[in-house]
Amino acid sequence: MSRKPVRRDASQTQPDVSETDTRDLPFGERPHAGAEMTRVLQMTPVRMAAAPSSGAIAHWKHDALHDVVAPMADHVLMTFPSGSLRFERRTGKSVVRGTVRPGTVTVIPAGSTSRWDIPRPLDVIHFYLPQRTLERIALEAGISAPIDLRERSAHPDPVASRLLLSAADLLDSNAALDTLFRQQMTDLLAMRLLARHAGAPPPIQSVVGGLSPTPLNRAIQRLRSEVGTDVSLAALASDAGLSRFHFCRAFKESTGLSPHAWLRQHRLEQAMNILRDSSDSIGSIAAALGYSSQTAFAAAFRKLTGESPSDWRRRRR
Repeated sequence: MSRKPVRRDASQTQPDVSETDTRDLPFGERPHAGAEMTRVLQMTPVRMAAAPSSGAIAHWKHDALHDVVAPMADHVLMTFPSGSLRFERRTGKSVVRGTVRPGTVTVIPAGSTSRWDIPRPLDVIHFYLPQRTLERIALEAGISAPIDLRERSAHPDPVASRLLLSAADLLDSNAALDTLFRQQMTDLLAMRLLARHAGAPPPIQSVVGGLSPTPLNRAIQRLRSEVGTDVSLAALASDAGLSRFHFCRAFKESTGLSPHAWLRQHRLEQAMNILRDSSDSIGSIAAALGYSSQTAFAAAFRKLTGESPSDWRRRRR
């Protein structure tokens, strides 16, 4: 679905947005990042997971790019799994030349526009963060100052890069686990943007203390519920009467694990019990535990135990 890129005059200093000039559109009418990237790159991502309340994560492997990215409704964070590549980014009369490499990130604040010249194919992970989500997380963290994200181009930030790569690793595995993990990653990445990539890094209120016994037991019961139960951060936090931000911190303080890590451990224990005590096929176990496929289940099991489900079962019988 990719097309041969059309090279423009590299001396051009003012962005020239073709087809869809959105510079003068009201903020709410600008295209979402996924739609604008699809227009510019003339292809669809290799993998993508999106949620209206949390934004989206997309894995792209695109061709050389010589075009303008128009102003978008979402903030965009990018990181690069491997390799290095020189690029040029023009914003008005400002020109930035740099090298993308692992451990660096690029930030495109909502509403900004730049011309990009990337001479070769690029493997890149994108995170699209709606403004309303950033504002929610800022409010929950006690940040009242105006939010003004900085433009970054191949800026060293190994923490944000590692978080985004971890989120991309779980784009298609277990629905409940993946959803919960992406929600946690959304909040963590948004906090990282606020702490490290804002015009004036705002003070973030520290939170101490865990959950009291009743809300902790309620959260654990929900996490232990059958596949299909709503185990979203919104549901867990609502049961506890807390914001998502404060619930995650308090849950980890109480259990030593994030909600996602706790649920992953619980599902692993379920899998082990079924493998040991039944003759159910690996495929049926995967389906019962909510995995999208037997392959996805086997990959997740191996990642945590170092063995395939079949090998694990064989050694314990």
